[in-house]
Amino acid sequence: MHYKKLYINGKWVEPNSTSIIEVENPANKTIIGSVPAANEDDINMAVKAAREAFVPWSTRPLEDRVSFVQKLFDMLINIKEELADIVVMELGSSRSFALNTHIMPYLLNIEDYIKIVENYEFEERYPGYIVTKEPVGVVAALTPWNYPFGQIIKKLIPALLAGNTMVLKPSQKTPLIAVKLTEAIDKVAFPEGVFNLVTGKGSEVGNILATHKDVDMVTLTGSTSAGIEVGKLAMDDLKRLTLELGGKSPGIILKGADYDLALTKVLDKVFLNTGQTCSALSRLIIPREEKEIIEELIIEKSKKYKVGNPNEADTIVGPLASKKQFDKVSYYINKGIEEGASLLVGEVPKESEGYYVSPTVFVDVNNNMEIARNEIFGPVLSVICYDSVEEAISIANDTQFGLSGAVFGPDESAKMVAKQIRTGNIVVNEGNFTHKAPFGGFKHSGIGREGGKYGIEEFLEIKATFY
Repeated sequence: MHYKKLYINGKWVEPNSTSIIEVENPANKTIIGSVPAANEDDINMAVKAAREAFVPWSTRPLEDRVSFVQKLFDMLINIKEELADIVVMELGSSRSFALNTHIMPYLLNIEDYIKIVENYEFEERYPGYIVTKEPVGVVAALTPWNYPFGQIIKKLIPALLAGNTMVLKPSQKTPLIAVKLTEAIDKVAFPEGVFNLVTGKGSEVGNILATHKDVDMVTLTGSTSAGIEVGKLAMDDLKRLTLELGGKSPGIILKGADYDLALTKVLDKVFLNTGQTCSALSRLIIPREEKEIIEELIIEKSKKYKVGNPNEADTIVGPLASKKQFDKVSYYINKGIEEGASLLVGEVPKESEGYYVSPTVFVDVNNNMEIARNEIFGPVLSVICYDSVEEAISIANDTQFGLSGAVFGPDESAKMVAKQIRTGNIVVNEGNFTHKAPFGGFKHSGIGREGGKYGIEEFLEIKATFY
């Protein structure tokens, strides 16, 4: 899967740069593909194409834009297995998780967006004035490696349906899925310039896009540090900005909770995708008097998360995405031991044929430890005890992040606690996240929302016309 071209103005074109980026399979450290590393000239061409396509695309009837997106959905559904194969290869996701979490929910989300936009009120009439919602313009989308397909869909589909044009810069670690998606876009034959793909390093391509005079909006999903850097660059020109960033989300267990339900949900959130999920419930906050019971259940439940080759049917936890990620997670596991936390599950990682790290659970953690404060982005859970519900709430909110969370306990008590957690998303007991709902965070977890009508509205400007 060695690609030599960029996609600009409706065509596959030779890049101006001769540099390439190699893509590694994290399960065995072999090179499985490569993409061009675009330079500033390439980026200028892509932005110019998107700028010239904006007025014709934004003034097309909504039903035309919907028709193009519907054709794309139909094509992607037919290659869903192939899309999953690519995620397995370049990310290291287990096969079942790749299809059932990385691909299918996001494909179905395309249909959700179509239904939303078909019923959306782009014009509201009031006595003496009209409020219209109009597309922002040229959108630069900077997407991450941990959900390399889904995070493109979450930006691309609402942006195009709303009438914007786009330049996409996918993560340099997982660009192959973006190329496959672009091949489908090309076959659908979207109008020239509506969608453009430039591959390259985030620190180069992303920064150029964030400061480009003809880019109207930057939407990024990534680390908080990357979001701050890109946000500063974009705000120098007061560009529209959405940032979906990091998290250190709490899972709170109250006395009287269904421990089996709670631990199943928490462990899934922190171990699946090898913990590389921004909304992972990486801090488990439990009543001190229930510590022994909960710890025994954690030990037992952790046994089901088999680590191994992502192509094997019984594998649940594949490798981390890269050597950089392996080193980062290894650092935090060693740091947790150094800080005085105890390993209940797992061990210090040892590098092997791939970047594998076993599910890891620390107990005897306090909220001031690095493992409790920093986003690790690996299968590492910190268990923190509390002596009162008020203390549990305080611990949960004592973080720079505010992306996600969960509360388990008697329904009314759990709902009361959930209302007091400063986070953009929170699950109570049997509740489950849906892509139809808004997703985004408080504090250092980001700006703006994805999902549902809120995901459409991020790509719209509001105009008042008086008559």
